[in-house]
Amino acid sequence: MPNQGRRGIIMLRWAVIFLVIALVAALFGFTGIASAAAGIAKFLFFLFLVICLVLFITGMSVAKKL
Repeated sequence: MPNQGRRGIIMLRWAVIFLVIALVAALFGFTGIASAAAGIAKFLFFLFLVICLVLFITGMSVAKKL
């Protein structure tokens, strides 16, 4: 499923975008936008990590069957 790899890259890109927004907002002071962007970046990072682990485990189990 090549589409899943593309979705992972898109999700990682959004996580990086929100991380950059959080860092820029932190330079101007921790306001509501900084904490919101940091929360979104953190959520996307852990979501991407979980999806990556699930796909890795699935790939390992499929490889054993071959």
